[in-house]
Amino acid sequence: MIYSILVISFFSCNNERNEVSEISEQEIVVLGIAQDAGYPHINNSDEWFELRNDPSKKRLVISLAVVDHATNQKWLIDATPDMPQQLDELASNILKSPSLIDGVFLTHAHIGHYTGLMYFGREAMGAKNIPVYAMPQMKKFIESNGPWNQLVSLNNIQLNKLQADATVKLSGSIRITPFLVPHRAEYAETVGYKIEGATKSALFIPDIDKWELWEKNILEEVTNVDYAFLDATFFKDGEISRPMSEVPHPFIEETVEIFKNASKEIKNKIIFIHFNHSNPVIDPKNTDRLRLEEEGFRFGSRGMRLGL
Repeated sequence: MIYSILVISFFSCNNERNEVSEISEQEIVVLGIAQDAGYPHINNSDEWFELRNDPSKKRLVISLAVVDHATNQKWLIDATPDMPQQLDELASNILKSPSLIDGVFLTHAHIGHYTGLMYFGREAMGAKNIPVYAMPQMKKFIESNGPWNQLVSLNNIQLNKLQADATVKLSGSIRITPFLVPHRAEYAETVGYKIEGATKSALFIPDIDKWELWEKNILEEVTNVDYAFLDATFFKDGEISRPMSEVPHPFIEETVEIFKNASKEIKNKIIFIHFNHSNPVIDPKNTDRLRLEEEGFRFGSRGMRLGL
């Protein structure tokens, strides 16, 4: 039976503005919104000073949970350096179940997206056969490189190979499908995910080089789902001191331009995530963010819950 409830973010000491959402038995929970290195950023004394005076400024690294209350199961998309805290918040506030997690789906081999696997190892949890789903190159990377291959040899994790555009059924009504996106492939390919529930669907694309380099049309892809979690690492060109071509991402300004003629209903499907510490819209009170919210765009926040 499908039921709905109204909820607000479970994370109490957070100055992010969380909208009220209608939640069904199946849902997506946002566990973090920051780029791989989190916020505050290493070696940024101003940000750390602000955090000491206001702990609510902390932002965890981007990760989603997919939850099925009907089967008492939950899955992670990406294993971040903040995973211990994220799993605790998930269990304490969303769903406490016999298993810590029923599976982890990885997007790629950049530090914020897989290094949380280390907490399953013998130095920490000493887990047993936690399912980890990865694309062929990503799977080979983990199997071939220490310390990650020790997780495999000690059976802390159980690697399962994904194939692009091949759907995995998680529970009765939840399905997840990886799809390739262009992104720096120093160690492995990069994927986004389409998540489908009983009544709604979502895209999750935390990292992509530029929308025009992708074989698919992002405007069409967003139109065909209910939610679209999109790479918003940087707001605009020149935001950081080093050449931004070294870390290519679609600027928020570029994404907004693509959707400038879209209806407010379409814009409202977009949920920006994966903010670099330099991105001014990481602050919920930022004037550019408030302007874009008025236009219909949304911004991910830790604790956001969306029904599937």
